[in-house]
Amino acid sequence: MLAGSHVALGAAAWIAVAPHLGRPPLDPEALALAVLGGLLPDVDHPKSWAGRRLRPISDAVAGVFGHRGVTHSLLAVLGCGWLLHQGWLPARWAEPLVAGYLSHLLGDLLTPQGLRLLWPFRGTWALPVCRAGSPFEPLVVALILVAAWSTLPERPDARAALHRLGLFIAGTTEPLPPPPPPPPPRRRIAAPDAPPLRLAGR
Repeated sequence: MLAGSHVALGAAAWIAVAPHLGRPPLDPEALALAVLGGLLPDVDHPKSWAGRRLRPISDAVAGVFGHRGVTHSLLAVLGCGWLLHQGWLPARWAEPLVAGYLSHLLGDLLTPQGLRLLWPFRGTWALPVCRAGSPFEPLVVALILVAAWSTLPERPDARAALHRLGLFIAGTTEPLPPPPPPPPPRRRIAAPDAPPLRLAGR
């Protein structure tokens, strides 16, 4: 799948998993880590998003293992489990990273190219639902997002998360009260006629 699809799948994976870990599904830090994890497996491709930013490492990994090799195999899944249980990273970082990483493998599994899950042995495993970059790919990703959102026991307030990111100004949805009526017009009171002037006699 394309990088944008892996970004969405990483977020969807965390939204679905977070409630089972007692974590808020729309926590900005966790979502960012899940998205990063969703892009990491393609470090074995120098032209991918992760590969371009980790170019020396991606060149070495691609040269030794090739694309969709060890980073897309069951060995990588075992590495994710080791990361969770080793405590090398705090759980609040490791959990979303792993969720995003595994979502990448699931996404690539849905393409005809599939995964070499038993790497280094040959042979691929696939559930060919859509081709990478095809018009059908965004539809599949959207369905997965909807499915992840529908699994939440309680619908979180998305506005609150956006507000924490500075992307939304929380406000009430209640209608505004009607404006006050205009004040009554002022009545002009005519000044009394001035008394006639009298000239003092000598």
